[in-house]
Amino acid sequence: MHWSEKIAQEIIARNPNKEEYVCAAGISPSGSIHIGNFRDIATSYFVMRALRSMGKKARLLFSWDEFDRMRKVPANVRAVHGDAFDCYIGRPYVDVPNPFPEADPDAANYAEYFEHEFLNSMKNFGIELDCRYQAKMYREGKYVSRILEALSKRGEIFDILDSFRTQEAQPGEREAYYPVSIYCPECKRDTTTITSLSDDCHVAEYHCECGHTGTFDFTKDFNCKLAWKIDWPMRWLYEGVDFEPGGKDHASPAGSYQTSRVISKQIYDYEAPMFQGYEFIGIKGSTGKMSGSTGLNLTPDALMQIYQPELILWLYAKTDPMRAFDFCFDDGILKQYFEFDRMFNAVQTGKADELTRSIMELSSIEGHNVIPVPMSLLVQLGSVVDFNEAMLETVFAKIGTPYTNADFAERLTRAKYWLEQCAPDQVNHLRKGRNWAAYEALTEEEKKEIALLHEYLTGEGYSLDELMNALYDIPKKVFGLAEGDKELKTKQGAFFKSVYRLLIDKEAGPRLYLFLYAIEKERYIKLLDFSTPMTEEEAQPEVVEEEVVVEEKVYGDPDPVKPIAEEIEADKFFAVDLRVCKVLKCQEIRKSANCYKLTLFDGLDERVIVSSIRHDYKPEELIGRKIIVVANLKPARITGVTSNGMLLAGTNNACGCKVIFVDDMIPEGTRIC
Repeated sequence: MHWSEKIAQEIIARNPNKEEYVCAAGISPSGSIHIGNFRDIATSYFVMRALRSMGKKARLLFSWDEFDRMRKVPANVRAVHGDAFDCYIGRPYVDVPNPFPEADPDAANYAEYFEHEFLNSMKNFGIELDCRYQAKMYREGKYVSRILEALSKRGEIFDILDSFRTQEAQPGEREAYYPVSIYCPECKRDTTTITSLSDDCHVAEYHCECGHTGTFDFTKDFNCKLAWKIDWPMRWLYEGVDFEPGGKDHASPAGSYQTSRVISKQIYDYEAPMFQGYEFIGIKGSTGKMSGSTGLNLTPDALMQIYQPELILWLYAKTDPMRAFDFCFDDGILKQYFEFDRMFNAVQTGKADELTRSIMELSSIEGHNVIPVPMSLLVQLGSVVDFNEAMLETVFAKIGTPYTNADFAERLTRAKYWLEQCAPDQVNHLRKGRNWAAYEALTEEEKKEIALLHEYLTGEGYSLDELMNALYDIPKKVFGLAEGDKELKTKQGAFFKSVYRLLIDKEAGPRLYLFLYAIEKERYIKLLDFSTPMTEEEAQPEVVEEEVVVEEKVYGDPDPVKPIAEEIEADKFFAVDLRVCKVLKCQEIRKSANCYKLTLFDGLDERVIVSSIRHDYKPEELIGRKIIVVANLKPARITGVTSNGMLLAGTNNACGCKVIFVDDMIPEGTRIC
């Protein structure tokens, strides 16, 4: 039984006669919705589908927490606007301007921009969301009675919250606690403090950090919001939620769910919905251009550059929520496509077990057909024919799998993108000329193998199976071996490696018999013919990139952890001006065996610092990277060079000296605080 079906059965058992079950999820549109957040929706979506498969009416309720305060400016917004959006911190997201009006002129505000971005991507999955926009719900007064109830029971709420804390409450803290924040009508921020509340809990006096003071009538004024751990259970009651997942941190003993479930029962007399914690998602392999440095966040849309939407659903469906899994940008993605196709074909041929059928059903998208053209073949053969669709059709026809462009177009685009952006080292290109260096390194027997292969390939009329058999037979003929001889597989493997080296400068590649059969013979046959002398052009030395040898360093046990230093006031910390700087140059200093002279750009101008990291980094490991520098440190003369600052690094016997690098998306000059 699939995990979603088990949850669905428990939901029904808790409330067997409910007319419609509500599976909920919610996200704050603080920026582009990351694919990790998608697990919130996917988990509820699968449970909803399981309930429906059991004959129950169910819907997927999705809350946009757009009435939350803006806490920080994301890097992609800051990269475009600099510090311009800092003034909006503390405002609800719906009261912040659209950061990218050129990209989405229809988005009226910050929240709508990121909501539109995400909802558009959901169409690719066929997921329909019953959306609730929390700013609208609050500002239309939908929650007034529940806010008043929370205010009237604020002491009880404080006691519940306090019971989950490890520190004791301070004197007067309980009396000064209010479970609601008021957005200031002047500065629009939630930097207000309630100073008094009427006996009937209807009217509050407050003041704001901006200097504004006022009176707020909770029965008429709706520009306020309950604190998260009260807001969440209040909405469970309002919407009649039966199930809602959340990150594993919410499920911890002192996490949001455990606190909110008590508030739900004791304050609102509502049994908290079933909760399913989930593990977070990992990223494996190099993401190439899909990185923070390009501003391309790992949104569902970005991920679909290499993953079909069904494959994304499949990864979530086949993995228990409390197990982590990786999205792969290395060749692990090829294994994922292979496993998906294997399960898909098992269902199509009637060989799948019940669990596999459930997983593939949850991964299906209505109105969208999957044609499982092997992704590994598209990657291997596509690069050889330069991703020419017509040539690839011919290749597939020749190897007995007559896929048309209509069949493989969707995956071919993703295969090309993955190769170019994530795995350029796996692109297979035929050599332009004969590889004499590799040929001369062969033994006489191995050269005879190449001659026999060339002779065979210049012939006509062989089939794919005949070519495959010929490839395996050539080492037998040359070395006088028979099936069952211990040496045979080794000799065959060495022969294949030799052919690959002569054709594509690698020791491995596409399945050799498919490769030689599918590609036009005229494109490669000359690369196997060494019967004529080396040409003048071939005699020219090849330019080979030097392989970078990474020196392995041996470290010891971690240093003893020192006690925390004496406490300081915040003013003392903020007196240190920490800035993001980009390394422009890294030069050795003639008078020093330990130090580099680093030329940096700090957002305003170039500056030079001296750092004793010469034994830990090579210049190429630093140039172009972004680091954190103490920018207002008094200049000092070090090894004959004036140093205007100091970089931040961690030094420990367990790791040596490690410079603290920052995301390339963060602009130079950004202050760290």
